[in-house]
Amino acid sequence: MNIVIILLLAYLLGSIPSALWIGKLFYKTDIRKHGSGNLGATNTFRTLGVKAGLIVSILDILKGTAATLLPLLPFFSVTDIHPLILGVVAVVGHMYPIFANFKGGKAVATSGGVLLAYHWPIFILMLVSFFIVLKLSKMVSFTSMVLGIIGLVYTTLYNVFYEIDIPLLMVIILLTSFVLYRHRANIVRIKAGTEPKVKWL
Repeated sequence: MNIVIILLLAYLLGSIPSALWIGKLFYKTDIRKHGSGNLGATNTFRTLGVKAGLIVSILDILKGTAATLLPLLPFFSVTDIHPLILGVVAVVGHMYPIFANFKGGKAVATSGGVLLAYHWPIFILMLVSFFIVLKLSKMVSFTSMVLGIIGLVYTTLYNVFYEIDIPLLMVIILLTSFVLYRHRANIVRIKAGTEPKVKWL
């Protein structure tokens, strides 16, 4: 029963629609009706501005972190579920949130939060890489997909040369697949040269 409860809690944490609630509470705006209509940080930046975008980014990251750290709570300490499983469940909740008609974000920030909780060096690497690639490409979608590849390369090298962590490698592959799948429309626009570019960096 503990495992069922902790999985449900991880999903509910991931389902918190930060962008929707911040938009409605503080800006009287439903961002689903603006920009790409996506409930993620990128559309928040585009629709509500940098301040709101940063807040939503942090909240979405913390959802993944909180879900991954749930086994540390005394109530759940008896469970033997791997924390990365909870992180993945939270990412699924972010993509398909019960609190927003199962239409959520694109898995990037919440995936980062999972990695922050489980293996913080890869989070730092990807955070630095994010700003570098974004500065060069000006496209958040392209940058997000590149981050998945960077994470996959890092984790593979980590397993080969430092420490074997198959669960981390498998989750990186899964999260990267999520990101690529959720950006399939962006891939079409990138190929067509019509993908929007950021102007604030």
